[in-house]
This record gives sequence, C-alpha cells and structure tokens, in this order.
Amino acid sequence: MAEMLTLTPSAAKRVAAIAAKQAKPAILRLSVEGGGCSGFQYKFDLAEGAEADDSVSETDGVRLVVDPVSLDLVAGSTVDFVESLGGAAFKVENPQAAAGCGCGSSFGI
Repeated sequence: MAEMLTLTPSAAKRVAAIAAKQAKPAILRLSVEGGGCSGFQYKFDLAEGAEADDSVSETDGVRLVVDPVSLDLVAGSTVDFVESLGGAAFKVENPQAAAGCGCGSSFGI
C-alpha cells in the first residue's frame, strides 16, 4: 500500500469550518488533474463520502480522501492550510514533486 497522506490540524480546522458553513460532512477530497504550469494540478472539493477504493486519513474528526490514481502522484504528502499577506490557501507538501510553480497549485514529477 502507498504511503498515507497527512492533513495538518490547521487544514482540518479550516475544512471543518467550511463544511459546517455549507452544511456538508467534513470530508476533503484531494485529486490530481492534468494541467497547470508544471504538468499536474491539485484540486480540492468537499465530498459527501468516500468511495470504496479511496485512501482515507483522518485528523481531528476531518477526513481526507484521495482516489487511487491521484494517490500514486501524492502519496506521502501533507495537506496544510496557510494564511499569509498574499491570501489563504490549502497547500500540498508533495515529496514526489520534482518541480513546482510559484503559486503552489501545480507540480511536475
């Protein structure tokens, strides 16, 4: 089995707040799509639940779910929520990414 993903407490808190505001379960889906300036880009959505073949990790009652194809590209990653003068966003620390872009939303392998 591939290395699990980690959702930081900061990210879990933000997902819980967004989910509560939208009256949805506190489940963040991370997927990878082709595109972006480095070849692949991260996509985040609130999910209603996990699919049977999803990888699931949990932090502070918030679940992070990833499909098997995306997991191959993000295994071992940490999902964080960062706030700075430039704005606030979810950020993926991906040990497999050989290249990234300035905005942090796309990567290359």
